[in-house]
Amino acid sequence: MASSAPPASTSPSPQRKSFNIGTRKSTLALAQTDLVIEALKTRYADCEFSVKSKDTAGDRDKLTALKDLTSKNLWTEELEQLLIAGHLDVIVHALKDVPTLLPSTCTLGGVLVREDPRDVLVVKPGLPYKSIAELPAGSVIGTSSIRRTAQLALRYPHLKVESVRGNIETRLAKLDAEDGPFQSIILGAAGLLRIGLGDRITQYLDSKSAGFLYAVGQGAIGLEIRSDDETVLEMINQAGHKETFLEVLAERSLLRALEGGCSAPLGVESEWIKNSDATTKFRMRSIVVSIDGKQASQVEVDGTVDSPATAEAFGLEVAKELVAKGAGAILDDIKQNKATS
Repeated sequence: MASSAPPASTSPSPQRKSFNIGTRKSTLALAQTDLVIEALKTRYADCEFSVKSKDTAGDRDKLTALKDLTSKNLWTEELEQLLIAGHLDVIVHALKDVPTLLPSTCTLGGVLVREDPRDVLVVKPGLPYKSIAELPAGSVIGTSSIRRTAQLALRYPHLKVESVRGNIETRLAKLDAEDGPFQSIILGAAGLLRIGLGDRITQYLDSKSAGFLYAVGQGAIGLEIRSDDETVLEMINQAGHKETFLEVLAERSLLRALEGGCSAPLGVESEWIKNSDATTKFRMRSIVVSIDGKQASQVEVDGTVDSPATAEAFGLEVAKELVAKGAGAILDDIKQNKATS
Protein backbone atom coordinates (compact mmCIF):
# COMPACT_ATOMS: atom_id res chain seq x y z
CA MET A 1 0.00 0.00 0.00
CA ALA A 2 1.33 3.43 -0.92
CA SER A 3 1.98 5.58 2.12
CA SER A 4 2.86 9.07 0.98
CA ALA A 5 1.69 11.62 -1.55
CA PRO A 6 4.01 12.93 -4.24
CA PRO A 7 5.76 16.19 -3.36
CA ALA A 8 3.86 19.26 -4.44
CA SER A 9 5.41 21.45 -7.11
CA THR A 10 4.16 24.04 -9.53
CA SER A 11 4.09 22.67 -13.10
CA PRO A 12 4.11 24.57 -16.41
CA SER A 13 0.61 25.88 -16.93
CA PRO A 14 -1.41 24.46 -19.85
CA GLN A 15 -2.89 26.76 -22.46
CA ARG A 16 -6.38 25.63 -21.44
CA LYS A 17 -7.41 27.20 -18.15
CA SER A 18 -10.87 25.75 -17.50
CA PHE A 19 -11.68 22.09 -16.85
CA ASN A 20 -14.87 20.21 -15.94
CA ILE A 21 -14.58 17.42 -13.38
CA GLY A 22 -17.34 14.79 -13.38
CA THR A 23 -18.40 12.79 -10.36
CA ARG A 24 -21.32 11.09 -8.67
CA LYS A 25 -23.36 13.07 -6.14
CA SER A 26 -22.69 11.07 -2.98
CA THR A 27 -20.87 12.63 -0.03
CA LEU A 28 -17.95 10.28 -0.60
CA ALA A 29 -17.75 10.97 -4.35
CA LEU A 30 -17.72 14.72 -3.73
CA ALA A 31 -15.08 14.35 -1.00
CA GLN A 32 -12.91 12.37 -3.41
CA THR A 33 -13.37 15.05 -6.06
CA ASP A 34 -12.25 17.71 -3.59
CA LEU A 35 -9.02 15.74 -3.09
CA VAL A 36 -8.46 15.63 -6.86
CA ILE A 37 -9.05 19.35 -7.29
CA GLU A 38 -6.74 20.10 -4.35
CA ALA A 39 -3.98 18.03 -5.98
CA LEU A 40 -4.49 19.77 -9.34
CA LYS A 41 -4.75 23.29 -7.88
CA THR A 42 -1.48 22.76 -5.99
CA ARG A 43 0.28 22.35 -9.32
CA TYR A 44 -1.91 24.46 -11.59
CA ALA A 45 -2.97 27.38 -9.44
CA ASP A 46 -4.10 29.55 -12.38
CA CYS A 47 -6.57 26.93 -13.70
CA GLU A 48 -10.24 26.62 -12.82
CA PHE A 49 -11.82 23.25 -12.06
CA SER A 50 -15.63 23.04 -12.05
CA VAL A 51 -17.45 20.09 -10.49
CA LYS A 52 -20.28 18.53 -12.51
CA SER A 53 -22.08 15.91 -10.41
CA LYS A 54 -24.64 13.34 -11.52
CA ASP A 55 -26.57 10.42 -10.07
CA THR A 56 -25.80 7.25 -12.01
CA ALA A 57 -27.81 4.06 -12.50
CA GLY A 58 -26.09 2.45 -9.52
CA ASP A 59 -27.08 5.40 -7.33
CA ARG A 60 -30.71 5.41 -8.44
CA ASP A 61 -31.29 1.67 -7.87
CA LYS A 62 -30.69 1.24 -4.16
CA LEU A 63 -32.71 -1.95 -3.70
CA THR A 64 -31.42 -4.59 -6.12
CA ALA A 65 -28.56 -6.67 -4.72
CA LEU A 66 -25.33 -6.09 -6.62
CA LYS A 67 -25.08 -9.76 -7.59
CA ASP A 68 -28.45 -9.45 -9.36
CA LEU A 69 -27.58 -6.38 -11.42
CA THR A 70 -26.69 -7.15 -15.03
CA SER A 71 -24.54 -4.16 -16.01
CA LYS A 72 -20.89 -3.71 -14.99
CA ASN A 73 -21.09 0.02 -15.78
CA LEU A 74 -23.62 1.06 -13.15
CA TRP A 75 -21.49 3.89 -11.75
CA THR A 76 -19.52 4.88 -14.85
CA GLU A 77 -21.44 4.71 -18.15
CA GLU A 78 -23.48 7.92 -17.93
CA LEU A 79 -20.47 9.97 -16.86
CA GLU A 80 -18.39 8.38 -19.62
CA GLN A 81 -20.93 9.49 -22.20
CA LEU A 82 -20.46 13.09 -21.03
CA LEU A 83 -16.68 12.67 -21.11
CA ILE A 84 -16.69 11.30 -24.66
CA ALA A 85 -18.99 14.13 -25.80
CA GLY A 86 -16.53 16.70 -24.44
CA HIS A 87 -18.75 18.01 -21.64
CA LEU A 88 -16.30 16.66 -19.04
CA ASP A 89 -12.50 16.58 -19.03
CA VAL A 90 -11.95 14.18 -16.13
CA ILE A 91 -14.16 11.70 -14.26
CA VAL A 92 -13.34 10.99 -10.62
CA HIS A 93 -14.02 7.37 -9.70
CA ALA A 94 -13.72 5.10 -6.71
CA LEU A 95 -11.55 2.81 -8.79
CA LYS A 96 -13.03 -0.41 -7.42
CA ASP A 97 -16.30 0.50 -9.20
CA VAL A 98 -14.68 0.93 -12.63
CA PRO A 99 -14.85 -1.96 -15.13
CA THR A 100 -11.46 -3.18 -16.35
CA LEU A 101 -12.48 -2.58 -19.97
CA LEU A 102 -13.10 1.11 -20.69
CA PRO A 103 -14.61 2.63 -23.86
CA SER A 104 -12.01 2.74 -26.65
CA THR A 105 -11.88 6.55 -26.54
CA CYS A 106 -11.25 6.68 -22.79
CA THR A 107 -8.34 5.70 -20.56
CA LEU A 108 -7.33 5.60 -16.91
CA GLY A 109 -5.04 8.63 -16.82
CA GLY A 110 -3.76 8.12 -13.28
CA VAL A 111 -4.70 7.75 -9.62
CA LEU A 112 -4.15 9.68 -6.42
CA VAL A 113 -2.15 8.19 -3.57
CA ARG A 114 -4.07 5.23 -2.17
CA GLU A 115 -6.01 5.51 1.07
CA ASP A 116 -6.15 2.42 3.32
CA PRO A 117 -7.59 -0.25 0.96
CA ARG A 118 -8.77 -2.70 3.61
CA ASP A 119 -12.32 -3.69 4.45
CA VAL A 120 -13.52 -2.89 7.95
CA LEU A 121 -16.08 -4.28 10.36
CA VAL A 122 -18.56 -1.79 11.82
CA VAL A 123 -20.53 -3.14 14.79
CA LYS A 124 -23.94 -1.88 15.84
CA PRO A 125 -23.67 0.71 18.64
CA GLY A 126 -24.18 -0.81 22.07
CA LEU A 127 -22.95 -4.28 21.15
CA PRO A 128 -19.76 -5.42 22.92
CA TYR A 129 -17.99 -7.15 20.03
CA LYS A 130 -14.56 -5.84 19.03
CA SER A 131 -13.74 -8.19 16.17
CA ILE A 132 -15.41 -10.40 13.59
CA ALA A 133 -14.16 -13.45 15.48
CA GLU A 134 -16.22 -12.40 18.52
CA LEU A 135 -19.56 -12.27 16.68
CA PRO A 136 -21.75 -15.14 17.90
CA ALA A 137 -23.19 -17.74 15.54
CA GLY A 138 -26.20 -16.45 13.62
CA SER A 139 -25.14 -12.81 13.79
CA VAL A 140 -26.23 -10.90 10.69
CA ILE A 141 -23.57 -9.03 8.69
CA GLY A 142 -24.72 -6.60 6.03
CA THR A 143 -22.98 -6.46 2.64
CA SER A 144 -24.05 -6.63 -0.99
CA SER A 145 -20.57 -7.56 -2.25
CA ILE A 146 -20.23 -11.14 -3.48
CA ARG A 147 -16.50 -10.95 -2.76
CA ARG A 148 -17.21 -10.20 0.89
CA THR A 149 -20.08 -12.70 1.00
CA ALA A 150 -17.87 -15.48 -0.39
CA GLN A 151 -15.01 -14.76 2.00
CA LEU A 152 -17.42 -14.70 4.93
CA ALA A 153 -18.80 -18.08 3.85
CA LEU A 154 -15.23 -19.41 3.66
CA ARG A 155 -13.86 -18.00 6.92
CA TYR A 156 -16.99 -17.46 9.05
CA PRO A 157 -19.69 -19.89 7.91
CA HIS A 158 -21.51 -19.56 11.24
CA LEU A 159 -22.43 -15.94 10.45
CA LYS A 160 -25.42 -14.88 8.35
CA VAL A 161 -25.15 -12.40 5.46
CA GLU A 162 -27.93 -10.08 4.30
CA SER A 163 -27.76 -7.53 1.49
CA VAL A 164 -27.46 -3.86 2.34
CA ARG A 165 -27.35 -1.15 -0.35
CA GLY A 166 -26.98 2.60 -0.40
CA ASN A 167 -24.28 5.17 0.29
CA ILE A 168 -22.20 5.03 3.46
CA GLU A 169 -24.60 7.15 5.51
CA THR A 170 -27.58 5.04 4.41
CA ARG A 171 -25.89 1.79 5.32
CA LEU A 172 -24.79 3.11 8.70
CA ALA A 173 -28.35 4.26 9.38
CA LYS A 174 -29.65 0.79 8.57
CA LEU A 175 -27.08 -0.71 10.95
CA ASP A 176 -27.87 1.75 13.73
CA ALA A 177 -31.67 1.38 13.54
CA GLU A 178 -32.93 -0.22 16.75
CA ASP A 179 -35.25 -2.53 14.83
CA GLY A 180 -32.72 -3.22 12.07
CA PRO A 181 -31.61 -6.78 11.29
CA PHE A 182 -27.86 -6.16 11.33
CA GLN A 183 -25.39 -6.73 14.14
CA SER A 184 -22.60 -5.43 11.91
CA ILE A 185 -21.79 -4.38 8.36
CA ILE A 186 -18.63 -4.46 6.26
CA LEU A 187 -17.47 -1.32 4.49
CA GLY A 188 -14.28 -0.04 2.89
CA ALA A 189 -11.94 1.78 5.26
CA ALA A 190 -11.14 4.45 2.66
CA GLY A 191 -14.70 5.73 2.36
CA LEU A 192 -15.19 6.11 6.09
CA LEU A 193 -11.82 7.81 6.52
CA ARG A 194 -12.41 10.24 3.64
CA ILE A 195 -15.70 11.52 5.04
CA GLY A 196 -14.50 11.75 8.64
CA LEU A 197 -16.21 8.64 10.02
CA GLY A 198 -13.14 6.64 10.94
CA ASP A 199 -14.39 6.47 14.53
CA ARG A 200 -17.08 4.01 13.37
CA ILE A 201 -14.46 1.39 12.48
CA THR A 202 -14.53 -1.54 14.89
CA GLN A 203 -11.87 -3.70 13.20
CA TYR A 204 -9.67 -3.53 10.12
CA LEU A 205 -9.98 -6.75 8.13
CA ASP A 206 -6.90 -8.06 6.31
CA SER A 207 -5.18 -11.35 5.56
CA LYS A 208 -3.52 -11.50 8.97
CA SER A 209 -6.29 -10.25 11.26
CA ALA A 210 -9.32 -11.85 9.63
CA GLY A 211 -8.35 -13.78 6.50
CA PHE A 212 -9.86 -11.02 4.34
CA LEU A 213 -8.60 -9.61 1.05
CA TYR A 214 -9.96 -6.41 -0.47
CA ALA A 215 -11.37 -5.52 -3.89
CA VAL A 216 -9.26 -4.68 -6.93
CA GLY A 217 -8.56 -0.94 -6.88
CA GLN A 218 -10.14 -0.44 -3.45
CA GLY A 219 -9.00 2.74 -1.71
CA ALA A 220 -7.73 4.32 -4.94
CA ILE A 221 -9.24 7.36 -6.65
CA GLY A 222 -9.08 6.78 -10.41
CA LEU A 223 -9.07 9.58 -12.98
CA GLU A 224 -10.62 8.68 -16.33
CA ILE A 225 -9.95 10.95 -19.31
CA ARG A 226 -10.29 10.96 -23.09
CA SER A 227 -7.48 8.92 -24.65
CA ASP A 228 -6.42 11.75 -26.96
CA ASP A 229 -6.39 14.54 -24.36
CA GLU A 230 -2.64 15.03 -23.93
CA THR A 231 -3.08 18.22 -21.89
CA VAL A 232 -5.17 16.57 -19.17
CA LEU A 233 -3.01 13.42 -19.22
CA GLU A 234 0.09 15.49 -18.46
CA MET A 235 -1.71 17.31 -15.66
CA ILE A 236 -2.82 14.05 -14.09
CA ASN A 237 0.66 12.60 -14.41
CA GLN A 238 1.89 15.53 -12.33
CA ALA A 239 -0.86 15.23 -9.71
CA GLY A 240 -1.06 11.43 -9.56
CA HIS A 241 0.96 8.84 -7.64
CA LYS A 242 3.11 6.42 -9.63
CA GLU A 243 3.39 3.65 -7.05
CA THR A 244 -0.37 3.49 -6.55
CA PHE A 245 -0.90 3.58 -10.31
CA LEU A 246 1.34 0.54 -10.83
CA GLU A 247 -0.40 -1.29 -7.97
CA VAL A 248 -3.85 -0.85 -9.41
CA LEU A 249 -2.75 -1.58 -12.98
CA ALA A 250 -1.47 -4.96 -11.78
CA GLU A 251 -4.69 -5.65 -9.85
CA ARG A 252 -6.90 -4.62 -12.77
CA SER A 253 -4.85 -6.75 -15.17
CA LEU A 254 -5.50 -9.74 -12.90
CA LEU A 255 -9.24 -9.09 -12.82
CA ARG A 256 -9.41 -8.52 -16.58
CA ALA A 257 -7.54 -11.77 -17.24
CA LEU A 258 -10.00 -13.73 -15.12
CA GLU A 259 -12.89 -12.11 -17.01
CA GLY A 260 -14.86 -11.96 -13.81
CA GLY A 261 -15.82 -8.30 -13.95
CA CYS A 262 -16.31 -6.00 -10.98
CA SER A 263 -18.63 -8.43 -9.20
CA ALA A 264 -16.25 -11.41 -9.24
CA PRO A 265 -15.51 -12.95 -5.82
CA LEU A 266 -11.86 -11.95 -6.22
CA GLY A 267 -9.83 -10.49 -3.38
CA VAL A 268 -6.35 -8.98 -3.49
CA GLU A 269 -3.77 -7.57 -1.10
CA SER A 270 -0.81 -5.70 -2.60
CA GLU A 271 2.36 -4.43 -0.95
CA TRP A 272 5.81 -3.11 -1.80
CA ILE A 273 8.73 -4.80 -0.04
CA LYS A 274 12.16 -3.21 0.33
CA ASN A 275 14.99 -5.63 -0.36
CA SER A 276 18.32 -5.55 1.47
CA ASP A 277 20.02 -4.19 -1.67
CA ALA A 278 17.69 -1.14 -1.69
CA THR A 279 15.61 -2.50 -4.57
CA THR A 280 11.86 -3.00 -4.25
CA LYS A 281 9.72 -6.00 -5.08
CA PHE A 282 5.99 -6.15 -5.46
CA ARG A 283 3.92 -8.79 -3.67
CA MET A 284 0.31 -9.65 -4.31
CA ARG A 285 -1.90 -12.05 -2.43
CA SER A 286 -5.08 -13.03 -4.22
CA ILE A 287 -8.05 -15.31 -3.68
CA VAL A 288 -11.06 -16.46 -5.67
CA VAL A 289 -13.85 -18.04 -3.61
CA SER A 290 -17.05 -19.78 -4.61
CA ILE A 291 -20.19 -17.99 -3.39
CA ASP A 292 -20.90 -20.75 -0.85
CA GLY A 293 -17.33 -20.62 0.45
CA LYS A 294 -16.72 -24.29 -0.23
CA GLN A 295 -14.04 -23.81 -2.87
CA ALA A 296 -11.14 -21.38 -2.94
CA SER A 297 -8.03 -20.70 -4.98
CA GLN A 298 -5.37 -18.62 -3.24
CA VAL A 299 -1.85 -17.50 -4.21
CA GLU A 300 0.95 -15.20 -3.13
CA VAL A 301 3.25 -13.94 -5.87
CA ASP A 302 6.36 -11.73 -5.81
CA GLY A 303 7.75 -9.91 -8.81
CA THR A 304 9.21 -6.75 -10.31
CA VAL A 305 6.72 -4.01 -11.15
CA ASP A 306 8.34 -0.81 -12.35
CA SER A 307 6.29 0.26 -15.37
CA PRO A 308 2.76 -0.06 -16.73
CA ALA A 309 3.92 -2.92 -18.96
CA THR A 310 5.44 -4.92 -16.11
CA ALA A 311 2.36 -4.22 -13.95
CA GLU A 312 0.09 -5.64 -16.67
CA ALA A 313 2.37 -8.68 -17.07
CA PHE A 314 2.44 -9.27 -13.32
CA GLY A 315 -1.35 -9.30 -13.14
CA LEU A 316 -1.45 -11.92 -15.91
CA GLU A 317 1.06 -14.05 -14.00
CA VAL A 318 -1.06 -13.97 -10.84
CA ALA A 319 -4.16 -14.86 -12.90
CA LYS A 320 -2.40 -17.90 -14.39
CA GLU A 321 -1.38 -19.12 -10.94
CA LEU A 322 -4.94 -18.71 -9.64
CA VAL A 323 -6.37 -20.61 -12.61
CA ALA A 324 -3.82 -23.38 -12.06
CA LYS A 325 -5.18 -23.71 -8.53
CA GLY A 326 -8.84 -23.92 -9.60
CA ALA A 327 -10.01 -20.31 -9.98
CA GLY A 328 -11.20 -20.83 -13.55
CA ALA A 329 -13.59 -23.61 -12.56
CA ILE A 330 -14.99 -21.51 -9.69
CA LEU A 331 -15.68 -18.55 -11.97
CA ASP A 332 -17.18 -20.77 -14.68
CA ASP A 333 -19.63 -22.20 -12.16
CA ILE A 334 -20.64 -18.70 -11.05
CA LYS A 335 -21.23 -17.58 -14.64
CA GLN A 336 -23.31 -20.69 -15.44
CA ASN A 337 -25.42 -20.28 -12.33
CA LYS A 338 -26.03 -16.59 -13.11
CA ALA A 339 -26.98 -17.42 -16.71
CA THR A 340 -29.57 -19.97 -15.62
CA SER A 341 -31.00 -18.02 -12.68
